[in-house]
Amino acid sequence: MTTNTNSGGFRDRTREVVLAAVRGLVLALVMPALSILCFVLAAVSVALIPAGLGILTTPAVLGGVREVADARRRLADEWCGIRIRSAYRPLPATANPWTRTLALLRDPQVGRDVLWLLADMTAGFATALLPALLVFYPVQGFAVAAGLWRVLGDGYWYGFVPVTGQGTAFAAAGLGAVILVAGYRWAPALLTAHFRLTRAVLAPGQGELTERVRVLTETRKDAVDTSAAELRRIERDLHDGAQARLVAMGMDLGTVEMLLDKDPEQARQLLARTRQASVEALGELRDLVRGIHPPVLAERGLGDAVRALALRLPVPTEVTVDLPGRADAPVESAAYFAVSEVLTNAVKHSGADRIWVDVHHVPDGTGMLRISVTDHGRGGAVIGAGSGLAGVERRLGTFDGVLAVSSPAGGPTMVTMEIPCALS
Repeated sequence: MTTNTNSGGFRDRTREVVLAAVRGLVLALVMPALSILCFVLAAVSVALIPAGLGILTTPAVLGGVREVADARRRLADEWCGIRIRSAYRPLPATANPWTRTLALLRDPQVGRDVLWLLADMTAGFATALLPALLVFYPVQGFAVAAGLWRVLGDGYWYGFVPVTGQGTAFAAAGLGAVILVAGYRWAPALLTAHFRLTRAVLAPGQGELTERVRVLTETRKDAVDTSAAELRRIERDLHDGAQARLVAMGMDLGTVEMLLDKDPEQARQLLARTRQASVEALGELRDLVRGIHPPVLAERGLGDAVRALALRLPVPTEVTVDLPGRADAPVESAAYFAVSEVLTNAVKHSGADRIWVDVHHVPDGTGMLRISVTDHGRGGAVIGAGSGLAGVERRLGTFDGVLAVSSPAGGPTMVTMEIPCALS
């Protein structure tokens, strides 16, 4: 039993060592060329910005650099269990090329991506190649001892051993054995070191994490304030609406009891009025519950909830939904009420006779829920001008979401909302 256990452990270790060597060889042969290409394209594209052409090419090129960096992050996680965080700043899809270019150039994470390209084609290449050399280079030493030295001729060196005959060929094999032992011991660790170097360059620094915590603290405070305001609204609506009607209904029913024998006709009139009051109170309670969390949202998801919302609008609204799954309930709720606020603004202020809503999910990294509301009204919508968009921005900020508004004078107006999320 002990022999089988030791044999299994040796096989597992050998497999781990060979896998680390193969993976290192792949990284050394393929990735540096890709890093050089990306770095050259990025440098040329940025250099062409003053000429105008770089404004169009830089977002695409830096987007490609991000794809390469994300691929290395995935490999680090899958091959060595090293998680490399990223801190890209949100970039609205509706921004013009100049805005996108400036935002990318100011993003510290994009700068780290480009710096990593330089590290990957130098130190990264060496740390990726070393595991492969330690495992595969000894094979050549063994081949030299087996007779390859006769073909190679005089002047051949294996490492620091000059091979001139069978004796020195055996010395080359001995050196190869020593290198192989080192590879067996250190190859997986060296591959891990390669990805740790990648993490050291790509991962955000402590200052950015501190800034991130500050932003999350602010958005959490906004969320708490919004929840408190919503609770006060519910209490006010219950007190001034349904509760007042229920109290009045109780008083009317007491009066009916006294009038049943004395004045049946007036009692019937009071009963009819009480019944109408009960219908109105029930309607107010339903509206209140719908404002807290619409049943259609809980039962059928965001897409059908937005469609139901559009059907109640006085302006014809076309809704397009492409969601292969459902987001978490808090995200769906935030997105729903954000859409509701934007649609209410469009109906009240735009003067448009038609509205388009597009809801879809972009499977990019962790994923992005993207919602756009477009109308061809008078335009002029801005965040913070009493339009309610500032509240929408705060609501989305709680989930690390962003709001972008494009609304030139004369229209059209496009409001785009993005929330990072995964669908289940």
